Order: sequence, then C-alpha cells, then structure tokens
Amino acid sequence: MTTTTLPEGANEESVVGGNRNPDNYNKKGKLKGEVYDEEIEKLHNELVKLQYWIAETGQRVLVIFEGRGSAGKGGVIKRITERTSPRTVKVVALPKPTERERTQWYFQRYIAHLPAAGEMCLFDRSWYNRSNVEWVMGFCSEEEHQEFLRSAPEIERMLVRSGIKVIKYWFSVSYEEQSARFEARNAEPLKRWKLSDMDLAEHELYVKYSMAKDTTFQFTDTKQSPWYVVPSDDKKAARLNCIKHLLSQFDYTDVTPPEVQIPEMAKVNYIRPPMHEQTFVPLDY
Repeated sequence: MTTTTLPEGANEESVVGGNRNPDNYNKKGKLKGEVYDEEIEKLHNELVKLQYWIAETGQRVLVIFEGRGSAGKGGVIKRITERTSPRTVKVVALPKPTERERTQWYFQRYIAHLPAAGEMCLFDRSWYNRSNVEWVMGFCSEEEHQEFLRSAPEIERMLVRSGIKVIKYWFSVSYEEQSARFEARNAEPLKRWKLSDMDLAEHELYVKYSMAKDTTFQFTDTKQSPWYVVPSDDKKAARLNCIKHLLSQFDYTDVTPPEVQIPEMAKVNYIRPPMHEQTFVPLDY
C-alpha cells in the first residue's frame, strides 16, 4: 500500500482532499481559535464515549505517533488524554534504552507496554526510532536497520492477528515551519528545554530524515497496518484532523454510564485531633 505524502510546496487539499470551509481560517491560512475550541470540545465528548466503549468491550488498541521533532505529536496526545482516564488511555513515552536494554531483542522493551483488554495505548514514538532517529544519527548499524525493516511488518501483522488494533500516524511538518517552531522555543526560556541537541541535529539533517521516512514507509506501510500522514504545519487543524480520524476507526456506541447517586456522609462517633497540630501550606493566595 502506498501512502500519499506532500511534495515540496504542494497544496494539502489538492493532495489529500478534505472539506475545508474557508471561513474557518484566518488571513495566514491557520485555523481560527474559536473554531478550534468549538470542535475540540465536540471531539473530547466523543473520546470519552470511545474510552467507555473500549473498556466495556475489552478492546486492545495501539496508536503509534511518529514524525519529526516539533511536528505536533505531543500536542495531539495531550488533547486525546486531556479528558480521558489514564487507566484506559495510557501514554507510553520511553527514554533512551539502558545498557541492559541495548543487549535485548530490539522490540522487547516495547512489547511490555502493549495494551491489555480494555486499554488504548498511545506510543509517543515507538520501535520506529530504529528506522528514523537511530539510522540517521548512526546509533544502529546498517545490518540492524535492515533487520528492523524486515521484522517490523511481521511484528505488526502478528499484533493485528492477535486482536490488537494498530493505528499509525506520521506527523509531517515542513522545514520552514519546523524552523519557525524551533526559533520560537529558543526565544522563550520556559520552552527552551524542548530544544534538545537531537532536535538541532535533526533540523540540520532534514533531508536525510526525509530519506529515512520514505524508506520506512516503503517497507512498513502495509495493508494490515498502514501509515496515516497528518499534515501538521497548522497545529490546531492537525489535532482536530487526527482525533477525528482516530474516532472514525471504531464503530463504537455510547455506553457512558448514567448519573450516580452521591451518598451523604455516614455518621461515625469520632473526634478529630486539633487542627493546630497539623502543618499547613501558607495561604499566600
């Protein structure tokens, strides 16, 4: 299966289609804030319904988020989890492997975080580190890279056959937009921590990362587990498009539980210790 990606300078609508309303966008072509706020509230309501359905029906869902630095993966994950329960919708964002993990089978540390019944796991980066960051930065050998490209589709087919629903999103950001986001982070002390040495190296090697993505898609964009590309130069639009597409992957029903009766406090013969014996945080506000 071939997934359409945007050529340099291409118009998104001409490539990926859609039903955009021009009135929803400002003069810079970005989605208006009031439109985003209205739509994200609707999607949050649907995400809550989806989580109840996943929990009740015992679904096992794995959602993989990949893409360049600053492409918006973290932003959409934050919005998906904003109103959902961490017991049902779990985020997996693994640090770099330990010395011991480097000696394990490559997929081993990821397998431990796959969803159980009634769970949806969101992988903020995944085993695709190997065919992208690790390959571009020289952290793996060419043999390890080639073995990954052979193994990943087989692993994902096994997951699908076992009943796990696998959904893969690639967030695509242009060089110009990535530059602007990095500059904004650099100018803001509260956000400068987001600008790592790896991000700077990735920006410098933008073309090589494009090569890595294209190679990854060539081997792993399969019928059983396709890649879905999310154009993300407009962050807010990308969040809405991704969440709406995620919801469309399930034939879920509304199994939201009804309101419950809040009980009154039970009366117990108990005298609490004096309040002055406790240490309180100063009331400065």
